[in-house]
Amino acid sequence: MQFENTLAFAQSIDQVDPLRSFRDKFHFPTFHKNEVRYFTGNSLGLQPKSTSNYIQEELDDWARFGVEGHFLAKRPWFSYHENLTEKVAKIVGAKPIEVVVTHSLTTNLHLLMVSFYRPQGKKTKILCEAKAFPSDQYALESQVKFHGLSNEHLVEFGPREGEQLIRIEDILSKIEELGDELALVMIGGVNYYTGQLFDMETITKAGHKAGAIVGFDLAHAAGNINLRLHEWGVDFAAWCGYKYLNSSPGGVSGMFVHERHANNPDLPRFAGWWGYNKEKRFLMEPGFQPMPGAEGWQLSNAPVLGMAAHLAAVDIFDEAGMEAIGAKRDLMTAYLEFVIDSISERNKDKCTFELITPKDKNQRGAQLSIMALGQGKALFDALSDLGVVADWREPNVIRVAPAPLYNSFEDCWWFGHLLEKAIQ
Repeated sequence: MQFENTLAFAQSIDQVDPLRSFRDKFHFPTFHKNEVRYFTGNSLGLQPKSTSNYIQEELDDWARFGVEGHFLAKRPWFSYHENLTEKVAKIVGAKPIEVVVTHSLTTNLHLLMVSFYRPQGKKTKILCEAKAFPSDQYALESQVKFHGLSNEHLVEFGPREGEQLIRIEDILSKIEELGDELALVMIGGVNYYTGQLFDMETITKAGHKAGAIVGFDLAHAAGNINLRLHEWGVDFAAWCGYKYLNSSPGGVSGMFVHERHANNPDLPRFAGWWGYNKEKRFLMEPGFQPMPGAEGWQLSNAPVLGMAAHLAAVDIFDEAGMEAIGAKRDLMTAYLEFVIDSISERNKDKCTFELITPKDKNQRGAQLSIMALGQGKALFDALSDLGVVADWREPNVIRVAPAPLYNSFEDCWWFGHLLEKAIQ
């Protein structure tokens, strides 16, 4: 498609967008004096208009039934998480037995690493990306210390000097170098800073060849990337629900455990009664008997109100389908890149923009990270004052994430128009 940086062109693409009606399913912020152009679905997705109804149903059933809502509610709370399983499995490319929605992201990562990071002998090293999201760094550091080891057992890889992106060959080389010292590969599927998508299938194969377990934090990938976790053979993964999945601030998290681990009760874990064999759960017997699959990593009973918000969101994903979402993501992100390049060329005497996200659509999702050269935070502040909600990362990067379910091509044009105005 031959792009044009005009409002009329952007509106013409919107007219033929098969997902255009989904925009009306979301609330857009109204706090600003100008119309808000929202590009931070990679930090917090917009609220579906249906969310309040889904939550109200549970509040009404709580009022009507009290504790009996566990069995008499429209969606019985005893098995509430099961309403999410198949839909979430489709989003991440998994079998239903391999996924469960529960807890929060870092909690789930810790629970999974308790089971899958088992340092023994010289096989003690964890391989991760340098400058991962801080929560991941803290979790990995604490896991190493929990096993009585030092941070020397936490091995990082990063971009080469003078580069922004991490080369896949450098990751594979580091896996091979560590060899039989490598216990776990645990990285983010999409780098939160650059928006780089890692080749999870290739990394998983290399990690397994070295005899290591491979897991991913998919906070910036779930609902954004067309994932195939089962097919790729990933051992475990976890993701939050509040970014691309639009499921409320600090909302519930999902976890994936490959089915080859589904029926292994000998895997060490921190157990809780909601992960116990549900046929016998209320017998309150001693001796933990985990449910098969990812459900066996649950601890406490379902946080129903948070799960109701999540169900409202994943029902929209189920209606739209990840294939259609992915197709629009690639086209819209390419158009936004074109618009930014046009603005940069026209204003190169004042400010230029360097895209530090890969240009190859197979190596990125919806996020574009733009390095502003020539102007600093004042440019971002001016852009915000014009009604654009984006994200600033020091020292000079603007992160922009057009979400296919609710952003439009016209939004992308307006971003460029307002960016140029902010430069002035």
